[in-house]
Amino acid sequence: MPNYLDSVTKEFQYYKSLGDKTINQLGNDELLWKYNGESNSIAVIVKHMWGNMLSRWTDFLTTDGEKPTRDRESEFVNDLKDRTDVLLKWNEGWMCVFNAVEALREDDLLKIIYIRNEGHTVTEALNRQVAHYAYHVGQIVFIGKMIKNEKWQSLSIPRGESDKFNNEKFSQEKHQAHFTDDALKK
Repeated sequence: MPNYLDSVTKEFQYYKSLGDKTINQLGNDELLWKYNGESNSIAVIVKHMWGNMLSRWTDFLTTDGEKPTRDRESEFVNDLKDRTDVLLKWNEGWMCVFNAVEALREDDLLKIIYIRNEGHTVTEALNRQVAHYAYHVGQIVFIGKMIKNEKWQSLSIPRGESDKFNNEKFSQEKHQAHFTDDALKK
């Protein structure tokens, strides 16, 4: 059986790569763009993810995942000025995630950790954060696609290429692989 920690690490890497590839397609103003007054820009989503990542993953096994120093409300105020600011938060947050996950061992998976005083097994907490980050990276990608329109460079199977992709996959022998293996090579 594949190692769960290896699998979850690949999923985090995959979602980070989708965000990286989206951010790389956008200019400064596009990272700050928002659809309307109630929506978030990519910069704000990144800032929120950063705040969540630092809170959840700092001292992951020993302190509550909602740190008293976190100011969640300020995460939704856009004070990031440009690509450099966005990338600093983006990479710092992900570094915190990867460092914490790398330190985990299989025998940690059933330990109980707390987020806002609610107990989670480490496995449940990992699953919760994969889902949370996938949700926000999906928003980042969607905003990027709206902004770039026909200039968008697809991050998955481009339109009209599903048959080609499936034919290539089915031409291979059955084998065990993680769904992110090919995506992370690109």
